[in-house]
Amino acid sequence: MPALEKFERFNHKVSMGIEWVGVVAFILMMLITTADVIGAKMFLRPVPGSIDIMKLAQLVCMTFSASAALILGRHVQVEFFVLFLPKRIRDLVNCMVFLLGFLLFVVIVWRLLVYGYNLQVSTEVSSTVRIPLYPFGYGAAFACIPVCLVYLSLFLESFLKVAKR
Repeated sequence: MPALEKFERFNHKVSMGIEWVGVVAFILMMLITTADVIGAKMFLRPVPGSIDIMKLAQLVCMTFSASAALILGRHVQVEFFVLFLPKRIRDLVNCMVFLLGFLLFVVIVWRLLVYGYNLQVSTEVSSTVRIPLYPFGYGAAFACIPVCLVYLSLFLESFLKVAKR
């Protein structure tokens, strides 16, 4: 049990640490939007490439904050039906859901790495300001690794509950 607690503390530290990258991206989105609106309306000079920057900042914001949101219970969960099940079956359902979440994010990380490589090989860039896109594919893959770890931790915790009964 102490090993699982250490693993959870590690996940928490990593997730809350990389969440700051998402927070910075969110602040950048607010600043770019404000500057773009003021520049376009008052000075007839919108920020060049603001749409490209916003798209990429949204990607960074969402992926780098996903694991922190999962730890804090901010993801949408449909548990209306599960609440009516007996405790033992509820624990088993949670165990399966966390395992499926873990497997899903392992596939997501794998496919994002392949996608990042494809973007790198094809030298794909954004449409207006020509920002290379492959670092964002790799970054999204990197940001999803803590989500895998959190799901693995939740699965192991849930599995231990099921095994105890």
